[in-house]
Amino acid sequence: MKQFLGIGIGAGLVSALLFGVLLKGTLLSIVLYLLAPLPILIVGLGWSHKAALVAAITGAVALAFLQPFLGLGFLAYLALPAWWLAYLALLGRPNADGTMEWYPTGRLLAWTACTAGLAFVAIAVIASPNFETFQTQLRGMTRTLVTMQGKPRTTPPAAAPAGTPSTAENSSPAENPPAAETPATQADSDAKIAPSAEPGTDQQNAVADALATIAPGLATQGLAVLLTFYLWAAGRIVRISGRLPRPWPDIPSTAMPRSVLGILGAAFVLALVPGYPGVLGICLIGALTAAFAMQGLAAFHDRSRGRPGRMALLFGLYLILFFTQGVALFALTLFGLADTAFNRRRPKEDAGRT
Repeated sequence: MKQFLGIGIGAGLVSALLFGVLLKGTLLSIVLYLLAPLPILIVGLGWSHKAALVAAITGAVALAFLQPFLGLGFLAYLALPAWWLAYLALLGRPNADGTMEWYPTGRLLAWTACTAGLAFVAIAVIASPNFETFQTQLRGMTRTLVTMQGKPRTTPPAAAPAGTPSTAENSSPAENPPAAETPATQADSDAKIAPSAEPGTDQQNAVADALATIAPGLATQGLAVLLTFYLWAAGRIVRISGRLPRPWPDIPSTAMPRSVLGILGAAFVLALVPGYPGVLGICLIGALTAAFAMQGLAAFHDRSRGRPGRMALLFGLYLILFFTQGVALFALTLFGLADTAFNRRRPKEDAGRT
């Protein structure tokens, strides 16, 4: 017990330090912030989920001394998700033949996506308990982004060559007497000076509002991928140290259960509900689509086993992913959905057993 407490407190302080440096706002601080969940996951996989829970609470308390909101944000967004995933990864039960059956990687991937969605909503509620305030802030951010993207680049007027007097400087008052301004002339001048409504403003606002609606889903897509990477990286580190209790899983054979399709359908229905429940639905849609894309990638690895030119196929796939990004991810998501729905891959009899 003392060992769990000691290693947990140490990992929690390291994680809190990595999270807290984000306040500096430098590029290095952002990189360190992205590593914040790793210490919690490492102690959770290498020692016990109890050590991970101690680390999560310790880090949150340490940051709360600096700023209470910072501690709550750390706990809800990174610390508790890391503890929960470490706990699930080490779940196992003995079989009648004496082997151990570990928690399937497909279910773990599904839980990673759901955890990402819940974590985003939790941090949103902590930051803005009032949903209208949250929506206003989100729309303000997206409108600023759309306005910046839609601004035309203006080039400054060319300066007159040196030594060339301007027309205004050469003209004398006698040659160009000031014209008397009549009320009609003044009105015409004011009409020319008055700013006219930009034709693209309404369209930009519509795009910004639509972007604000799907922004939580886009954010949780990235968070689901990050949490999956954190879990994989922590597992590799603990495995190298020799402290990983479970055998390394066959990741290409990862397949989520069909019930996840029902969760995705329920998320689409939930997205129609106003308020934070609707945001949760959008977050789950984004996170689950990322999970299906990762399963599609795993299925491609699995189905290409033993085929000639496998390395060339995989290299081409990752090259397409790099250059097309969104288009290829959409195709992988569809592949993952079909892989879950039809389940054509052969089951691995010894998967998850040791």
